[in-house]
Amino acid sequence: MSATLGWLCLVASGLTDVAWAIAMKKAAGSAHHGWTFASLVLLALFVLLLTKALQVLPLGTAYAVWTGIGAIGTVGAGIILFGEPATAARLCFIGLVLAGIVGLKLT
Repeated sequence: MSATLGWLCLVASGLTDVAWAIAMKKAAGSAHHGWTFASLVLLALFVLLLTKALQVLPLGTAYAVWTGIGAIGTVGAGIILFGEPATAARLCFIGLVLAGIVGLKLT
């Protein structure tokens, strides 16, 4: 696998992680079986994609980027889908996470 494909798998894994978090929220502690099942499928998918990415990418960088994608994505999903606050401080700190991801990708 090429490094480019590794990065694509990593980004796909991060986005799948966000979808997993949304499904977990919707599952409401396993009260909604469809969402619970979806969350388990998404969990398996993001682990598979992350495993593929780690075959060719440095562990520290890949894991930091993956968690950053998840953090940024879940904060955005919380704001858009669940009405969580979009305060200036939250957005500023998410910007710092994004800057860290870009910095790791470039180095």
